[in-house]
Amino acid sequence: MELNRLTIHELQEMIKAGKTTSSAIVESACNRIDAVEDKVNSYITLLSDSALKEAEEADEEIKKGNIKVLTGIPIAVKDIMCTKGVRTTCGSKILHNYIPPYDSTVVKKLREAGAIFIGKTNMDEFAMGSSTETSYFGITRNPWDLERIPGGSSGGSAAAVAADECIASLGSDTGGSIRQPAAMCGVVGFKPTYGRVSRFGLIAFASSLDQIGPFTKDVEDCAILMNVIAGYDPMDSTSVPMEVPDYRKYIAKGIDGWTIGIPKEYFIEGIDPEVSDAVKGAMGVMEKLGAQCIEVSLPHSEYCVAVYYVVAPAEASSNLARYDGVRYGLRSEFKEGDGLLEMYKKTRSEGFGAEVKRRIMIGTYALSSGYYDAYYKKASQVRTLIKRDFEEAFRKCDVVLTPTVPAPAFKIGEKTDDPLQMYLSDIFTLSANLAGIPGISVPCGYTKSGLPIGLQLLAGHFEEGKLIQAASAYEKHSKIEIRRPEI
Repeated sequence: MELNRLTIHELQEMIKAGKTTSSAIVESACNRIDAVEDKVNSYITLLSDSALKEAEEADEEIKKGNIKVLTGIPIAVKDIMCTKGVRTTCGSKILHNYIPPYDSTVVKKLREAGAIFIGKTNMDEFAMGSSTETSYFGITRNPWDLERIPGGSSGGSAAAVAADECIASLGSDTGGSIRQPAAMCGVVGFKPTYGRVSRFGLIAFASSLDQIGPFTKDVEDCAILMNVIAGYDPMDSTSVPMEVPDYRKYIAKGIDGWTIGIPKEYFIEGIDPEVSDAVKGAMGVMEKLGAQCIEVSLPHSEYCVAVYYVVAPAEASSNLARYDGVRYGLRSEFKEGDGLLEMYKKTRSEGFGAEVKRRIMIGTYALSSGYYDAYYKKASQVRTLIKRDFEEAFRKCDVVLTPTVPAPAFKIGEKTDDPLQMYLSDIFTLSANLAGIPGISVPCGYTKSGLPIGLQLLAGHFEEGKLIQAASAYEKHSKIEIRRPEI
């Protein structure tokens, strides 16, 4: 049996029954990494040696009967979350040698739950991208077709789960960076409500949009990880002190009598016909389960891309000002007599990639004197209207159903010279970040060429349980063929 192919809950049952050990699970994942990592490039930093040592320690605890919810399970973490004593690069040259002195809150919670860290996954530089092509550490490839991108910016986390190089992983979602790669790699990806999961120790891209969430092989594993990472954290001023339910209780519940909203603005001209057909097929499954699909309207959806690409770069230009060669990471060489400004200029010019520089310039312009009202203030006002659209829609339905992305994974290099086309690949996911609501992507089929297709479900603030309930019901009854990528 290939243990690395199993889910968290399947492995936990085997551990409890004495049918396997943590060491065997971690060895299985490490063997898979040895076999495929040079083709996929999911990881920036591998922690195989420490993971095997931690697995031995976990086995000792298992013998004593001390089995926590993630004991012995190898988990990967996007390289944007601080890990004490392990370099955290954010996919950037400017942080290539940064070793945090502390753990992010989510990493701390995973450790306390017994998880074993097997590596830090690849990502677009500072999470700015939709394809994991902008990493300083090379391109991550889609396990389903190595000539295609895995989505982004959490492409390494999605690819690692899809390729069975870990059992589950964490990513971050600023405009769709969990849900979009989850759809393109055929795994489950979950973006919680803003404020539900602590951002302490998450390297900031756009602080009002960033959120941490899990990538898993099924919806139940997603519920398990949400139980571990969700909750109030006094170290994060935007963390919300609300009670966290047991998300596993929503697994296997039905959706009979539910109303599912289908936003008419999301089935636009240009959407891939195979994606459209697969999502419409998912609606049919939902209706067979007793739900009623109704049309709803999100009238300001057409402004989401424009609003996002003012708000996110504006916040990024402020957040990334701290990387100046003094406190963190890279400091470029400079000649005697060069001033402080010259050192800043050289370090930032050499340390940041082209996409990061582009967004810093856009954001700085949008915040500059004389343009703030015209761009950032106006974008913030329209953002409020987008949020109100969802509030109105959720008065009529329990969840909203959409495609996750308008098309399957595209070829590497296909959109790198056209930033606008690249930005449009997030057109269906941006709105959830702008509104601060939770969203999940679950597999809903394959194209004729064998590429995965994702279905997105959205719910009101702090209604993650509804998403898990609906996604679990769909997953159980959709009869989607279970396939594995051949690498």
